[in-house]
Order: sequence, then C-alpha cells, then structure tokens
Amino acid sequence: MTTPRTRALLAGASLVCLAAAAQAQSTADLIVLDNIVLTGRGDPLDPVDGYVAPSSQTATKSGTPLLQTPASISVLTGEQIEDQGGTNLGDVLGYTSGVTAQPFGTDPRFDAPSIRGFGGENAQYLNGLRLLRELGSPSFEIYSLERIEILKGPSSVLYGSGTPGGIINQVQKRAQGVDFGEVGIGFGDPKATEGFIDVNRTLGDNHAVRVTGVVRETEEDVEDLTNERGYVGLATRSDLGEGVTLQFLGSYQQDNPITPAGVPYDLVGKADDEDLREFYAGDPDDDESDREVLNLGFELEQDFGNGWALNSGFRYQKFDWDYTGFYVNNTVADGDTITRGGNHTVEDSETLNIDTRLTGEVSTGAALHRLLFGLDVRQYDIEESTDFLTADSISFSDPSYGGANLSAPWFSSTDDLTQRQIGAYVQDEIEIGALSISAALRHDWVEIEGESWTNFAGTTYIDQSSESTTGRLGVSYLFATGIAPYLSYSTSFDPVVGTDIDGRALDPTEAEQWEAGVKYQPAGYDALFTAAVFRIDQSNVSTSVTENGITGTRQLGKVRSEGVELEAVASLAEGWNLRGAYTWLDTDIREGDNEGHDLRNAPVHNASLWLNREFTGGAVDGLTLGGGVRYIGERYGDDANLYALEDVTVFDLQAAYELTENAHLSVNVTNLTDEAYVANCGSFGCYYGDGRTLQAKLTYKW
Repeated sequence: MTTPRTRALLAGASLVCLAAAAQAQSTADLIVLDNIVLTGRGDPLDPVDGYVAPSSQTATKSGTPLLQTPASISVLTGEQIEDQGGTNLGDVLGYTSGVTAQPFGTDPRFDAPSIRGFGGENAQYLNGLRLLRELGSPSFEIYSLERIEILKGPSSVLYGSGTPGGIINQVQKRAQGVDFGEVGIGFGDPKATEGFIDVNRTLGDNHAVRVTGVVRETEEDVEDLTNERGYVGLATRSDLGEGVTLQFLGSYQQDNPITPAGVPYDLVGKADDEDLREFYAGDPDDDESDREVLNLGFELEQDFGNGWALNSGFRYQKFDWDYTGFYVNNTVADGDTITRGGNHTVEDSETLNIDTRLTGEVSTGAALHRLLFGLDVRQYDIEESTDFLTADSISFSDPSYGGANLSAPWFSSTDDLTQRQIGAYVQDEIEIGALSISAALRHDWVEIEGESWTNFAGTTYIDQSSESTTGRLGVSYLFATGIAPYLSYSTSFDPVVGTDIDGRALDPTEAEQWEAGVKYQPAGYDALFTAAVFRIDQSNVSTSVTENGITGTRQLGKVRSEGVELEAVASLAEGWNLRGAYTWLDTDIREGDNEGHDLRNAPVHNASLWLNREFTGGAVDGLTLGGGVRYIGERYGDDANLYALEDVTVFDLQAAYELTENAHLSVNVTNLTDEAYVANCGSFGCYYGDGRTLQAKLTYKW
C-alpha cells in the first residue's frame, strides 16, 4: 500500500533526480568541450573521486563500463562510505536500490541484507571471492574497504553457487603508487570509541605497501552489549617487470560480538517501544564471544600484450568462533515474565578460493570480441558444534542479572563437512559499433561430504555430488545521447545439504531471471541514472510434506520475485553529491509451504535519498553539510506471514569541516528522530532497528 508519506518521499526523490538531469543537460549545452579520446578501460578497482564509479569488476570480471553493462549494479565508492559514516555493511547499503539493508536490525555478528527479496547473508564476497560460512558471512571491517559493488540477479555464470538475488562484493583498500596517510580518533553515542590509521608508502618505482588498522569499542542500544574489535590489514603491490604485477591482500580481525536476545512478540505494541529496544533478555554473566578471522590472499596479473592477459586471485580464510548467547520465546502469559533459552556454538572453518582468468581481444570483421576463459576452485571445511540450553525466566519490568542458570543441552548437533566446487566458464563481450552483446556459459561440479550428528537423529553420513550449467545473455545499445537500453537473461543454482522424504539427496535450487532496463549518462556530466524491471523464478525449494504418517522434505517449492528499481547517482557542480533510489518489489511463494504468501523481509516499497554539498570560498569554505531519508515499507518477518511489520521513515545527517589543510572534523547522526521501530519478528522473537546514533571523528590527513 502506498501511503501519503511514501508518495511524498517518492515525489521528492523524483524532483531531485529530474533537477539533476536538467542541470546535466543545461551544463552540456553551455560548455563546449574539445574531443576526448579514451583508450583502455582502466583498473575498475582504482579509488574514485566522488560518488560515480565509471566501471565495475564484479559484473563481468573485465571492467566493462557500467553504462554498457547489461545488468543492474550499484557501486558505493569510498567517498560515499566515508560521508555516511558507516561502521558495518548494513549502515552503507541503506541508499541502494533493490536492497533491504538491515532486515533484522543491527547484528554485530554478521550482516544479512536481502537483495530483490532473497536473503543475502551468504551472498557476500571479498575481492571477488566468496566469504563462505554455513550460518551467514562474518561481518568485515568497513574502514578497510575501497568500494562495495552490488550485482543484482542470478550470478552463477561467473561466481558459481549462490542466491538468485545477487552478490555483494567488498573490495579492500589496495597499495597505491603515491604516498599518503591518515590517522584519527572517533567518539559516539551510544558509546563508540575508536582509533584508526591508513598509511600508504611507495618503495622505489615498482613497489608500494599500505597498512590499515582499527581499534574500536562500541555499545548498542542495549547497554549490556559491547563489542571490542581490532583489525589490521596489509596490502602490497609489486611491478615485477615484463608485464607482471603481484598484489598481496591480508587482514586479521578479532572481536567479541553479542547479538540482542530480542523481545517476545506478545510484548510488542503492549509496552513502550523505546523500553523494549533497550531491554536485554540475556545475561552478561553468561554471554561469551571470541571471534577471529584471518584472510591471506594475492592477485597476480601477467600482461602478454596485444590485448591478452592472465589474472589470478587467491584467498585463504581461517575462521574461529566460540559463542554463547540468548534467545526468547514469543509468549508472555502474565504480560511480564519472559521465558528464554541459551545457545552455545564452537565453530572452526577454513576456506580456499582461487579464480584464474585468461582475457584477450579478437576482431572478426566489424565485431570486437573481448574473451574471458576462467577456472574457479573453492574448498570449505567446517567443524561446528551447537548446543541449545534452557535458562531461568526473566522479568521485563524488574530484570535481574548475575547468571541465568543455564542447563545442560537439551539439543546438540555437530557438523564435520567439506564442500568442494570447481567451475569452468567462458565469456564473450561483443562490440559492433554501438551494439554490445554479452554472452557467458559455465559448468560447475560440487561435492559435499562428511557427517552430521544430533542427539535426536544420531549420525548422518553425507556424500552428495551435483553438476549444474548456468548462463547469461545480455544485449545493450549505446545511443549518442548517452542513453543505453538493455535486455538480459541469467540463471543460477545453489546446492542443498540433506535428503528428501524418500532418502534421496536433495538437488540444488535453480533460478532464472529476465531483466530489462535503461541507463543514462549525460555528456560532460558526472552522473548515472538507471532503471530496471525484472522477474526471478526459483524452483526446487524444499518444503515440508507428510506422507503415510511420515513428515519429511520434498523439493516442490517455487518462488517468484519481480519488481522495478530506479537509481540516480551524481557528483554535481559546486560540490554537490547525490544518491537516490526507489524499489517496488512483489514476491510470491507460488508452490509448497506458505503458498500465496510474500517472502519475508521483502517490503513492497523501499525509497531513499542522500544529498550533500561541500562549500568552497567565503566564510563557509571547507564546510560540508548533508543528509538523507530512508523509507522501508510494510513487510512480513516470516514466510508464513504471521508477523506483519509497519513501515518506517528514518532521517540521517552529516556535517564535516576542514579545520586546517590536514585536519578534518566530521559528525554523523543516523535515525535523527530516534524512531523506535521493529525491524523483524519471527519465531525467536522481535528485533528493533537502531535508535539515534551520533558519531564524531577527528582525522589528520597528509
């Protein structure tokens, strides 16, 4: 349903986008430019001034300009991330079309945005290689990133197994060919103190090294929950001669995140929302969290000349976590006493990723073929144990802490699994004048083996293998006016561990998408306007069935997601930056459990607008002011549509000032009006979005 507040927000976003486009056209009319000849595509991972990235590595792995890429992709530059003061992935995705950034509220353990209605907790990549984890990708330090790229829609043809909603690629800061650095401190409310450093040094003409570090202690709306994080990143670059470049990308992150335990659904609407947001149903004496993540990787490029090159990326990840937290039950019989439980998890995993690509150019008559041949190999080993425990009840009106009397486990499980995937793929990007055709094909082999045990079912031995062929075909035409309409078709798959009711191994889920869109880049103007319509159909979704008195699984489920996405990003004249987005999304569970229902965390309407300006000259020289508004529409917290969630509008503010040539002061306020809203409700309780947060930083740059 479109409310008056929704219509007002959309109208405002539309007016700003139209004004930006009009200014772009008038600027093009007034300024006569000499001919500019561009050769090559440049490095799509280089730092960008402003908010508008010219190209992306994620969509094609070849650096194709965004204007000519027949797909919907959003790039968040380092400048935008810094301006908006984000400290986690959810903070910086809130102004992106097609994405619900924090569907479960802020969870310092991991980020779980939804993309086109599908969960994105396992759709996250680091430097183009997947962050593998059974229960959702671990949060990665935002300060360490140069940019974030969100490719929407099925992407298996280049990346193998994954969700049909899309992928989120986080790109680390890399060593550069110039000397620079920054160091700073930060303070916030709720409590947030931090120190950070980012220093790049050249070593002669052919080598560079960059060190990035963060020490941060944060507190959530729940005062009892704090997280201490330490992060250090190392990046090097060496030009070894004869066209060979080697980059090292390493990081180590240690933190101790604890999630809010949530509040029972029965209390929502019957108690004050701010009191519920600040209430902790767990117990600090029993909480435990110790997490370490080590990433070691390299990227090797060999330029053979004549348009041919070999690129290879590798990453090893070691992940260890020992965690004890709490959850609540949804019923509160007397209106005050909350029943709860605890869970203890020990997780140890290792991941190996390597992706090697040979690229080159071939001309056939009037057609230029940009070819890519790739081999993608990954292995994921995990040993994990999880226990669920009972705990004493707690009073909402008069909570008592000091130990929750956790019991022996009533449910225990262990997993010792190895997943291997090999994918071979080929891509041909064909240019015939203004016409671009992108075609790609891939075949994957997947093996999952090991054993899983629970105290109810005993040991299950797993030995599954599957093969999948996926593809993509896209067509784009670039008019002289800077308008580029496109049409594309793509497919994806995702393996599923387990067996059906007959004891047969489950097949991978499969998905296909049709997408049509148009992009516009005004001449002589740093801006990109995009519009896309899409339809995604997913099949082989597992659903519960009961046959002959036995309950089990059948892969009968089907899901459809279709929608419209509008996005505008611009760096305007006189220091203005703009990012605006609107998404209309319609999801439908078409067969299986919950047939006819919406997918969870899939609002029909999402809209956002961010605008800032850097002033130059006069008394306000060096001052930057900005702000934004985010609208999240009505949605459901679960696929059964039992938990309806209201829409919410949130305002953000930014102010920064150049104290001296090198000293920089910035202040960010999110959720300015301190809106208390429920981000999600489900069988394990309800979770609130962040209240008002204030963050101030003092940075010295050279």
